[in-house]
Amino acid sequence: MAAAVTYLHQNGICHRDLKPENILFAGKEMDSDIKVADFGLSKLTSDESTLNTACGTPNYVAPEILRQHGYGKEVDMWSIGVIAYILLCGYPPFYDENDAQLFRKIMKGDYEFTHGWDEISSSAKSLIGALLQVEPSKRLTAEQCLAHPWVTGKTARNVNISQSFSTNFRAYSENLHHRGAKGGQ
Repeated sequence: MAAAVTYLHQNGICHRDLKPENILFAGKEMDSDIKVADFGLSKLTSDESTLNTACGTPNYVAPEILRQHGYGKEVDMWSIGVIAYILLCGYPPFYDENDAQLFRKIMKGDYEFTHGWDEISSSAKSLIGALLQVEPSKRLTAEQCLAHPWVTGKTARNVNISQSFSTNFRAYSENLHHRGAKGGQ
């Protein structure tokens, strides 16, 4: 994911809507290449230009987009932090049934490593924390993310997290399904 976004950023592209649904595997192999899809909200940009359009998917949107004071490629790195968080534990770092409350949590960077994080390494948590920085200038760039010790495998642990992930993801999915059913009544 970080390599794909590094390529985009090096070519002046800000995706602006990274989420699991937009990350695809090129094949069925375990080591298959990652492909980024859905460039409907992407924008060509330079390091000097500022984007202003409020866009993205609520759970993955960066605080600076919500503040509407201009933003850059750093928004993609925030989204990678959210995606990595979900992939490690099965639920998002920011969640609320009320979008206004959700956006307040995002703008404050209000998340915790609670259920399902006992088996996750401190290095993985360090990566997440460096990506979910509210201040964009403090957030890892795509290149810095690629060089992070957890991403390079230098500090990754070989721990099976499938049970805690499955339990948490099932609970999160059921909550979303229940929320959708209530909204349709």
